Amino acid sequence: MSLLQLYPNQADSRLVGIARLASQAEHVDSGHQVEFFSLPVRSILNRCDSHRNLPFTWTINPYRGCEFACKYCYARYTHEFMEIRDPNEFEHKIFVKDEAAWLLRRDLKKVRRGEEIAIGTATDPYQPAERRHGVTRSILEEFARHSGLEIGIVTKSNLVLRDIDVLQRVAEQNTIGVHVTVTTVNIDLARITEPRAPRPDLRLEAVRKLNEAGIRAGVICAPVLPDITDKPRDLEALVKAAAEAGATNIFANPLFLKPCSRSVFLPFIEQKFPDLVPRYQQLYGERDFGSQVYRKHLSALMAKFKKKYGIGAPGPRGPIREYAPPKLAEQLTLF
Repeated sequence: MSLLQLYPNQADSRLVGIARLASQAEHVDSGHQVEFFSLPVRSILNRCDSHRNLPFTWTINPYRGCEFACKYCYARYTHEFMEIRDPNEFEHKIFVKDEAAWLLRRDLKKVRRGEEIAIGTATDPYQPAERRHGVTRSILEEFARHSGLEIGIVTKSNLVLRDIDVLQRVAEQNTIGVHVTVTTVNIDLARITEPRAPRPDLRLEAVRKLNEAGIRAGVICAPVLPDITDKPRDLEALVKAAAEAGATNIFANPLFLKPCSRSVFLPFIEQKFPDLVPRYQQLYGERDFGSQVYRKHLSALMAKFKKKYGIGAPGPRGPIREYAPPKLAEQLTLF
C-alpha cells in the first residue's frame, strides 16, 4: 500500500520533492496505532539553511515522524512538506529512510573539517522504530569508517545504550557527544507530556552509562513548560539528578510554540491544565517564543543550580564543550 492509496486526493502530478517521494512510500509495518513506510530519499545528509545562528552545519534525521507523541513537539510541521496536514499524523505515520548508510557514505565528502553534524534535529533517532529498522545504527557504523568528524546526537531514549559499542568506535577518530532530553524528573508528569517516551529516570541512567563508557553525554532540559515544569524546586531536582548521573552539561530553554504545535499543545493544556489557559495566552498570544523576561529568569535559575551542583565546570581535561549554546537549545529539543 502506498500513501497515494491512503490519501487519494493527493494523487496529483503536481506533487514535487519529498511530497512526491512520500506519495510513493511503501507500507512496511504497523503497531500501536502507528504505520511505517519505507521512504526513498535522495540524501540523508542535509545542509542546515536556517538563518538562525545554529551550532551545526549538517543534519541527519533517520526517520520522518516520531512515535513519542510529545505534546509540545514543534517538528510536526515537517510532515507538511509531504502534504500531510493533520499534525497528529506526525506520531502515527513514521517514514523510514531507505539506504541511509550508503547515502551517507556518498555525501560525507561534502563535509569540511569543523562543520558539525547533528543527528535527531527533527525526529528522535532512537524512537521505537529504530528497534525494528536500525537506520540510526547503520549511520553510526558508517561514521566509524571515517575520521575528523564532529557529531552530536539528540535523543529522548535510553535505546542509545544499545549502540555504545559503535559509539566508542566512532569516538576513536571523531568528536561525538550525546544530548539526552529530560524535561522533568516527575515520572507521572512526563507520562502526560511525553506519552510514549522512556521514563526520565531511564534517560538519566543512560547519561550515566554513556559517560562511564567514555561517551560524553549531557542533558537538555527543554522545553521548559511555564507553571508546569519550571518551579525552582523542580528545576533544581533535575539539575541535581543530572549531576548525579555525571552529565557533562545541562541547559534549558522555554517552550517554543510553532503554529503546528499550537493545534496539539493548547488543547492539551485546556484538557489537562485548564487553570493555565490564561497564563499561556498571556505568555504566547500569537508569538512563537515566550517573553525575554521569562527567558532571562530561567537562564538565571539554571546558572545558579549548575554552579551549585558543579555541572559544566572545568575538569582535568579543561572546560566541557557545549555542543549547542543555551540560547539555541530550542532548535535541538524537538521531541
